[in-house]
Amino acid sequence: MLEIRDLHVFYGGIHALRGISLKVGDGSIVTLVGSNGAGKSTTLRTISGLVRPKSGSITFLGEDIVRAPVDGVVKRGVVMVPEGRKIFANLTVWENLRIGAYNRSDLREIAQDIDWVYSLFPRLKERSRQLGGTLSGGEQQMLALGRALMARPRLIMMDEPSLGLAPILVSEVFRIIKSINEQGTTILLVEQNAMGALEVAHYGYVMETGSIAIEGKGAELLDNQQIKDCYLGKAVGRVQA
Repeated sequence: MLEIRDLHVFYGGIHALRGISLKVGDGSIVTLVGSNGAGKSTTLRTISGLVRPKSGSITFLGEDIVRAPVDGVVKRGVVMVPEGRKIFANLTVWENLRIGAYNRSDLREIAQDIDWVYSLFPRLKERSRQLGGTLSGGEQQMLALGRALMARPRLIMMDEPSLGLAPILVSEVFRIIKSINEQGTTILLVEQNAMGALEVAHYGYVMETGSIAIEGKGAELLDNQQIKDCYLGKAVGRVQA
């Protein structure tokens, strides 16, 4: 579905991505893990069109999107849930969800999709008329995920969805990620919580200073001693089967 080849990104004189290559298969959960500053968020921002690479290619469904505008990337079916959630604090839950469908005109199906999001996140239905800024951190994360789903994406990119949440909510977020994937949406997940991410991911890439250091199936990386020593000792919120 998505393929990145030899991607180089600079921020001024800083070489942020150093020739990374990766693939995201249709229907899979792929995760990028690594320490802060490794280049994970830059990768997502470059795919989204928010950052322009120096060189390299980004192919989505067979089409090179490396120069596509941000709205063009969204229209092709790639949507990002940004770090920090970035919900509209002064709009209601329902209004936030409706904005997620701004590229759509099928009003009946939009209403059906809002009901579907409410079925995934019952707490959002209870708070549909509540302002987004009054929600808890976990509820805001659910709203950010629901808003992204309203675009009917082929691929959702999630940037640190568990950041700042209590451990019990971290587990819930990862269960929701699995549920969304099981209903047919492909996911590219960026996380510092390596254990939680690798437990739900089909495939993983470990990034270090703008490069891919290690890659493999999620279960294999969980058993990799180097990964355990560097990352898993800091992880919290293990996902329960």
